[in-house]
Amino acid sequence: MNIRTVATKPFDDQKPGTSGLRKAVTTFQQPHYLENFIQSIFDSLDHYQGQRLVLGGDGRYYNRTAIQTILKMAAANGVGRVLVGQGGILSTPAASCLIRQYKAFGGIILSASHNPGGPDGDFGVKFNTPNGGPAPADVTEAIFTKSKAITEYKVLDGDDVNLDQQGEYKLGEMTVEVVDSVAIYADLMASIFDFDAIRQLLSDGFRIVMDSLHAVTGPYAKEILENRLNAPLGTVRNGEPLEDFGGGHPDPNLVYARELVEIMYGENPPEFGAASDGDGDRNMILGSKFFVTPSDSLAILAANATLIPGYAQGITGIARSMPTSQAPDRVAKQLGIDCYETPTGWKFFGNLLDAGKITLCGEESFGTGSNHIREKDGLWAILFWLNVIAKRGQTVEEIVKDHWSQYGRTYYSRHDYEEVEKDPANQLMETLRSNLSTLPGKQYNGYEIDLADDFSYTDPIDGSIAEKQGVRIVFKDGSRIVFRLSGTGTQGATLRVYLERYEPQQGKQNEDTQTALSDLINIADEIAQIKTFTGRNEPSVIT
Repeated sequence: MNIRTVATKPFDDQKPGTSGLRKAVTTFQQPHYLENFIQSIFDSLDHYQGQRLVLGGDGRYYNRTAIQTILKMAAANGVGRVLVGQGGILSTPAASCLIRQYKAFGGIILSASHNPGGPDGDFGVKFNTPNGGPAPADVTEAIFTKSKAITEYKVLDGDDVNLDQQGEYKLGEMTVEVVDSVAIYADLMASIFDFDAIRQLLSDGFRIVMDSLHAVTGPYAKEILENRLNAPLGTVRNGEPLEDFGGGHPDPNLVYARELVEIMYGENPPEFGAASDGDGDRNMILGSKFFVTPSDSLAILAANATLIPGYAQGITGIARSMPTSQAPDRVAKQLGIDCYETPTGWKFFGNLLDAGKITLCGEESFGTGSNHIREKDGLWAILFWLNVIAKRGQTVEEIVKDHWSQYGRTYYSRHDYEEVEKDPANQLMETLRSNLSTLPGKQYNGYEIDLADDFSYTDPIDGSIAEKQGVRIVFKDGSRIVFRLSGTGTQGATLRVYLERYEPQQGKQNEDTQTALSDLINIADEIAQIKTFTGRNEPSVIT
């Protein structure tokens, strides 16, 4: 087998975002495009030769082709062994699990998460570091720097590896090991949760439905829920990963997981419903005709953590992304532990987890996780909820409303304006920033602004600074409006507007969320001139 050195030229758009490099499939299919980025990853690293690498993806279109290319490039660059998920399938949480368990120097995860797939959809490449978490800013910046100066890449001439058969294969001097990542991940879940209690709950007639949205969690959910916990066959819906996610949008929210929502709000609904996203790191939790906001979910899991065998000794701290509601803060205060506020992006939790400062963490964008790995984890959150239900003997709605009665309710919603033209979106944010100093003290419909800033974060572990992480408008009563542009889309820009109001009185905790937030919705448009800049009269998605 020969190692070829291929001449190439840089592309100017290979700067990784908060979750790696995401582009349209057609962009990655350009000659040299994928190869340039992969070579830039290897060129930015030291001392990986002869070591282990983890590789896999969410099964979307171009996944298998990219894996074969990356394997041959890994062999040409001196990687010793690559662990690949069978069928090329590897959820993001399972990838983190494998990196940590096998002490790999890192992992390459092929996914565009919750973005649509198929030939006209999106693709993505993300590098995870030895702790199992997303690469921090200094690593992604080094990769980008290499991508801007690349002149050649290395690739091995060799046959494709049979990804569907477990076992070991040779590519030059490198060993490729096709592994059952489903079993490895399921064993980790069994070590954290009380599977006997969940199994008993399900045997007592507690009905659940899990929608995998034809994405990566299908095999994992079937193994855990149907095979190990004895849920009825068919509990996992849309469980076969498809290259185009069945034509759907693999984002577990009330809009894109419409089939699940209709089941849970229909006649005689199951007691529990859940969904996960394209790469398996997000989750949505539903009770019978009842939706749990991700912010509430993190707070409730933290408040009930000692019911779970893996957290029976208590938790050391909580972290949430800045746009996530302050509901977890109130739990942390009562437990006498710290609650950290970080920028959006799971990589910001990594240092806190590695330092033992926190046990649980989460983002409002349907992501929740803990110190068991260094990624958010959809199935873990679903099993956590089932374990809490099994221990408490209450419905989802009863658990949430009990939580509100103790801690108060945080009315919370996110309004997404998707595929907005980039220039007007950037102008909106810059106009907001330029007006921040004039806002404190102003009143809007009875709400007085106490603080207006552009969130900046100093990492308490390594001292690194992240600036311009979202514009915060905080009112005297603690209500908040947050504006930020998302870095997860590939078309135009997505403006996200986060709205939050705290209600401590039980008698006022049953209002419709959008009604309860209506004043803040109007204030957000008045302050940011959303309709003027975006040309939109309403959001694309409300969660």
